[in-house]
Amino acid sequence: MAFSVSAKPSAGRIAARVTRARVGRRSVAVCASKRYNITILPGDGIGPEIMKVAQSALTEAGKKRDVEFAYTEALVGGSAIDAYGTPLPDETLEVCKASDAVLLAAIGGYKWDNLPSAQRPEQGLLGLRAGLGVFANLRPANVLPQLADASTLKKEVVTGTDIMVVRELTGGIYFGKPKGFGVNEAGERTGFNTMIYSEPEVDRIAKVAFEIARKRQGRLCSVEKANVLEVSQLWKERVIEVHKDYSDVELSHMYVDNAAMQLIRRPTQFDTIVTGNIFGDILSDAASMLTGSIGMLPSAAIGLDGPGLYEPVHGSAPDIAGQDKANPLAQVLSAAMMMRYQFGEEEIAAALEKAVNDVLDDGYRTGDIMQEGMKLVGCQKMGELLLAKL
Repeated sequence: MAFSVSAKPSAGRIAARVTRARVGRRSVAVCASKRYNITILPGDGIGPEIMKVAQSALTEAGKKRDVEFAYTEALVGGSAIDAYGTPLPDETLEVCKASDAVLLAAIGGYKWDNLPSAQRPEQGLLGLRAGLGVFANLRPANVLPQLADASTLKKEVVTGTDIMVVRELTGGIYFGKPKGFGVNEAGERTGFNTMIYSEPEVDRIAKVAFEIARKRQGRLCSVEKANVLEVSQLWKERVIEVHKDYSDVELSHMYVDNAAMQLIRRPTQFDTIVTGNIFGDILSDAASMLTGSIGMLPSAAIGLDGPGLYEPVHGSAPDIAGQDKANPLAQVLSAAMMMRYQFGEEEIAAALEKAVNDVLDDGYRTGDIMQEGMKLVGCQKMGELLLAKL
């Protein structure tokens, strides 16, 4: 199923049960339900705990709206290494490709830190992104009013922050060649990487960003370093060219160093940001801390066609795994992003988001977002509270 920011689901992989109902003397077809095939990847650490909460919440939200989910669980990361000796088994990738969308929890942990880099759990995630052809990473940074005090910045600075960072995910300096180690003319050892983008790569990420900005506040800021980098000059030229098809969206440009400063100085000035791989990696992490806890942030990785990959921004937190201390809200919000951006199921997405907000309004907090005067709960209890709201 193709990614859609138009909130209109494609019928490609939606299985609908149709029953016959009597209306007077006529027999009419009634669509009893829609069904989506979801691959769930609990991964490592706290992953299975938070995935259980998200899966229950998603099922409940769908049930109220005649939408069903068929879940297929697969291994990735450290759990896959233990079972198969590889962080991304072929069968996991095939199951993901055959699904309508992929919901991932978290991967990695201390247990696998001493493995060679090519065999570590994180390679499973990189292989998954490449295998699914997802090139656009969507990273929202939304400061919920209930948690504005949790930010390390002043409340008056972060209140109202609602940013979507659209990061190019499969190009740039992380993938450019040549790269490696060498020796210079003085006989000194060097390391080198290549930052490279082609026009089609920039065009496709720009189109995704313009479409998303169009559905938000209609403002897009393109971030690069065109004053010193030729690759950024090409980036800026192509974004300006693509903008001709999106004249209803206000386009601005900002150098990456200034963008980093402005995120801290006045984050509310931003709506949607589009940028390259390394700049997006840094800026989206900086933006995430405006919210007070990385445990509250979802993300999506999408392509032009096929299933997208939806996951919380935080890691596997092996130090609290199995202790019922994890915050499942980012996982639930990732499921909401899946409903909105993959399937156009706005009602389900909104219901999940409302449940999160309602529970926070009632004063319930997990340890990572705990504030004075609030009620501390664990992962399982937070899930029960969400289900009650749904």
